[in-house]
This record gives sequence, C-alpha cells and structure tokens, in this order.
Amino acid sequence: MSETVTIAGGGHALVLELPPRGMPRIVAFGAAAEGATPSAERAMRTNGMDVAVPSAVLLPTGGMGYFGWPAIAGHRQGRDFVADFASWSAKGDATRHTFSGIDKVAKLALDIEITVSSGGVFSMRSVLTNQGATIYTVDRCMAASLLIDAGEGELTSFTGIWGREMHTVRSPLGTGLWLQESRRGRTSHDKFPGVLLTVGGTTSALHLGWSGNHVIAIDLLDDGRRLVHAGELFEPGEMRLAPGGGSYESPWAHFTAAPGALPAFVRAEVLRWPGHAMKPRPVLLNTWEGTYFDHKLDQLKAQATAAAALGIERFVLDDGWFGRRDNDRSSLGDWFVDKRKYPEGLAPLVNHVVKLGMEFGIWVEPEMISQDSDLYRAHPDWALQIEGRPLLPSRQQLVLDLTRKDVTDYLYDRMHDLLSSNRISYVKWDMNRDITHSGDSDGSAATARQTRAVYALMDRLHAAHPSVEIESCASGGGRNDYAVLRRTHRLWTSDCTDALERLEIQRGTATFFPREIMGSHISASPNHQTHRRHSLSFRALVAIAYHMGVELNPLTLSEPERAELKGWIALHQRLRALFHAPEGQFQLPPIDGRYIWGTVARDRMVAVVAQGPHMLAEQPPPLRLPAGNATAGTWRIVGQHPAQPEYIRISEGQKRLLSGGATFSLQTLTHAGLPLPMLRPESGVLLEFERVTTGA
Repeated sequence: MSETVTIAGGGHALVLELPPRGMPRIVAFGAAAEGATPSAERAMRTNGMDVAVPSAVLLPTGGMGYFGWPAIAGHRQGRDFVADFASWSAKGDATRHTFSGIDKVAKLALDIEITVSSGGVFSMRSVLTNQGATIYTVDRCMAASLLIDAGEGELTSFTGIWGREMHTVRSPLGTGLWLQESRRGRTSHDKFPGVLLTVGGTTSALHLGWSGNHVIAIDLLDDGRRLVHAGELFEPGEMRLAPGGGSYESPWAHFTAAPGALPAFVRAEVLRWPGHAMKPRPVLLNTWEGTYFDHKLDQLKAQATAAAALGIERFVLDDGWFGRRDNDRSSLGDWFVDKRKYPEGLAPLVNHVVKLGMEFGIWVEPEMISQDSDLYRAHPDWALQIEGRPLLPSRQQLVLDLTRKDVTDYLYDRMHDLLSSNRISYVKWDMNRDITHSGDSDGSAATARQTRAVYALMDRLHAAHPSVEIESCASGGGRNDYAVLRRTHRLWTSDCTDALERLEIQRGTATFFPREIMGSHISASPNHQTHRRHSLSFRALVAIAYHMGVELNPLTLSEPERAELKGWIALHQRLRALFHAPEGQFQLPPIDGRYIWGTVARDRMVAVVAQGPHMLAEQPPPLRLPAGNATAGTWRIVGQHPAQPEYIRISEGQKRLLSGGATFSLQTLTHAGLPLPMLRPESGVLLEFERVTTGA
C-alpha cells in the first residue's frame, strides 16, 4: 500500500506519495496543494513500458523505465549502475519529514529530508549511504527536485561577470533540457545557483545553498510538466563512498511558490547573529578605494577621526596590512602584521578607532597564497595542484589546500591570534579567484572537500570568537548563497561601487537576500571602476536602504561634501529601522529605467525612486506602492530628499504634493498612484510618507 504524506507551512504544501518501489511521487505542490490525493496514473506512452513508471517524482533514477534526466547516478566499479529504492518509510511531523528507502541489490540507502518554514519555503537535501562491501562512486546526487506545471512559461536566471553580478535574464521555458553547470569552485559571478520559474501566473523559486560547484537542470517530462533539480556538481571520481556506511550529504536546496518569502526565510532560518539577534547595521568606512595598499598610520588615524565626525560606526581596514603586501602579487598566507607600516602592531590604530566610538574591522583572504610569500617558500606543497600539471595563478595567487589538517590548523592559528590580540569586531573574508586544478596531496579531485573545509574553518573561528561578524566577499558577489550565510552576516554585493551599475546588481540580489545584509557603499566620483561621475545624492540614495557604507577617503572631501555626506548618513540612521524592518520591504519591477524600492509599515512608508538611463516616455507612470500592512486613511508626503531633486519639469500641483500640501487616500497611493515628476537620468529622490488620519 502507498502512503501519502503532506508537509505544509505558510499556506503552501508539498504532498508526496510513497510507493512500494521507486521514488516518492510528487502529488501536488503550492498554495492549493494541501488536501490533494493521489490520482490515477497518467496514460502510458505508446510503445513504452508495459508497467507505468511515474516521472513526476523526487530525485528520479535512470535505467528502470525513466528516460529523463536522472537526479541520482553512480556505480560500483562499473556495476550497480542502476538504483531502485523500495521499502520506503516516513517519520516526522507536519513541517519536517525524513523519507528513507533501501536498494537491496545495489546496497544503497537513501534519506530525503524536507522541512518547511512558516513562510512557505521548503528545504530539502539527500543523504546517500553505501551499505556494500566495496567503494561506491557517486556521479550525481541532487539535493532536491521541484515539479512545475505544464504550459508555456518563463525562466528567470541570474548571470554576470566581476563588477556586474546578478543581472536578470528572462527566457521562455523550452521543450528540451535546460542545464546550468558551474565549475568555478565558488557560487560564481556568472551562474548564480537560483532560478525563478513562471507558469500560468504562478512563480516558483529555487536556490541551492552551496558555495562550490553546482548544477541546476530543468527537464521536460512526457506529459509537459517539468522537473527542476539542483545539487552539487562533482569532478570525475570525486565522490567515492567508503564501504560499510560511507555516505554523502548533499547541500540544502530551498524552493517555494512564494518567492517574496525568501528574504524573510533568510532572516528567520539562515542567519545566525551574535547574541541571537541582529543589531542595527553599523554604517562603515571601508578603506580599500580610499587607501589601497598605501597604509600610513597617521593618515589612517586621520581618516578614522574624519569618519567618526561623519557619523560612521565601523572602520574596516582593507588589504595591505600584513606581510610585505605593497601590491596584489605578494604575501597572501603571511598573516603577520607588516612592521614597516605598523611598527607597534595594529593596536595603535585599533585603539584609536575604538576610542572614537567605532568598531574595528579587518580584511583577510585565508584561502589563498601568493607564490611570493614566506609561506609558499616554506610549503609549496600546500597549494592545490595536480602532479605533472602546471600551476595556474589567477589574480596573482594560488589556492591553499584546505583539505589538509596542517593547512587549516595554520590558518586557524593565524586568524585566532589576529582576533585574540586585537579588539576586532568584524572580518571581511575575501576569496579573489576561481578554483582550478583542485587536486589534493594524493592527486584526487578536492573541490567538494575544499568547500566543506572552508565552512569548517569558519565554524571553528566562530566557536572561538562568537561575537565577531563576518562578511562574505569573493571578488564582490562571487560567493553569495544560503550556506555561506549560515556562517557570515553580510554579503559584499559587488566590487563595482558605481551607483548606476548597482541599481540592477542590487535588484537581482534582493530577490534572494534581505536588504539589510547587502553591502552598498557610497564611493568617490569619478567612480574607480567605471570612471562615471555621479552626484553625491544619487550615490547616497542607491546605498541608503541597504547595509550602508562609505568607500572613499573622507579627508579628500570638501567641506560642503562632508556636510552633505553627514546628512545622508544621519538620514539613513534615522530611517534604518524602517528600511531594515523584517516585514514590508518591497522592490518594484523597473519601468523605463526607473527603479523603486522601500518599506511599508502601518503608519509610515519610505520609497526610493531612482532613474537610471533617460526615459523613453514623456512622463513616468504614476507611483503605486504596495499596501502591505499600512493603515487605511489619509496619507501625505512628509519628506523629500534631497530637498531639491533633479526633476526635469514639475507642475505646481506636483510641488504641492511633494511638499506635503496635498493629501491622498491609501487606496489612491496603491491603485491610482501619484503623478511624480520626471527625474533626470542618474538621479533620484527618497520620499517619506505618513498617515494623517485613519480610514473608516
């Protein structure tokens, strides 16, 4: 007899049927799934199998009548290449279940773990165990499968390069297999492990929480429905399970039919804050673009003093403080303070920063090694390499083999000493290159173990220094995913700080991540990456709703610029709790180059309106904001920042509206909209709204 199990939460459900043999069948998924019961088997294919072989299943296996893309595949020295699980059992409750099956012929056991959050985000992973007497090689073992209805649809994926991450790509859902494989050894800039799929007005989202190689496959089934799989991508022979109980645990994949629930899921289920609660996100000064490698103690102290006067709350010392690091060609691995630059160590600078009332943060890149370093000269074998193959530097550096205990012990000791010897509250953890030729000391592929070793090192340091926050940086947004976020507290969204580029980068990133953990900095003009010139107001507006920072030397600012920047920082701090509220955050699809994002609360709203390129239309569409939990009644605009935005033309009625002289109902704001003036390209405005009276 088959057993039916329902896992439900947040108004969404996943209904599964456990058959006597074969993989768990997906009966229904989504907002209307709860209460669904298994239906009769669909008609068998003409000239097909004489026994129906369901295709809409979790983690389908091949070789037994299923002709689609197998989610699990492997072999035992060329044999046992077919997996066929049976004797399924289920244990758990309404929001968490583990399904266990056995293949007595191939001597494999499979556990599928599924949980659901209060917001309707499902998390799934697989655990494959070798119960045989010889090694079993896993070629593929996906973390999760998601069923999408038949019909025309749209796929949204996210791609880019260094400095242009998370750009949205929309394409029709095709009639064949769609495959995304990333072999960069990190989440990557070009193949983010997450997609949106829209069919029949319903959009589902899938994200693999994994920082290494990954694969996402969208497979068209015979009946027109689609199975979407996500999991780790192995190098040849990389995943070999030891006899008598060796097992593989996949990463967690997360999927939902309510994509808007993903940021809330990250807040509630993924992030692990020191003290178990997020404190207000400190405005920080990062020294990279203002200093680069030119570290002079007196200049850095002066920058810190100027930063504190601006209202900045955290001072982060970037690359260049260790070894003999005068450029990007040396010293990675030599995690000792450069006594040429800091004769008395970091203490004089750290103490100065702390006395000013700021936290002190520091940049590190523990996973990497420079060939011009004392560490490499002493231990050239510590770099990932394959015997007989040339070393392949990238960004002037190699990758340390973290699968070796002596390497991770060295790194732990150096990081532990750094954090123990100085009052450091924050670590910017960078990873500035892709992983290639990832062979360990015995010549085996090591990418999967390397990723897990990074996690283990982070976990070990967190256990020793639980109050220290960590930022995930990988040449910008190259390692942003839910797995690394279980160990870190901030994402560096991109190395590109150009405000115009950041509009699209931040929009794509905010699809999957909360705004308050996305680093967004006000940088110099002209911008250091693109050489574009932008007004300080535009640069500030693009950063103000996120984890705001400053990426310039404050000593180079004129007095009017200092006063203006201080004002923007104060405005951010006044609105920070609203911008970073756990509920009510929104971002609207851009229309004609106009981007809009903000937060809606019961009695207050805030919205940033930013114009990228020049509009094609004569007038922008009316501003319509989501109602959220806002109270019905009469509302008005109570703040406009800057006080004189760069409007192309403005009517008297619009002036009255923006100055607070005209009121409007909540329904007008959410349905009819407000007629805002056209903004000049590469400019913006922040609007504050307040409820005046309560509606009936």
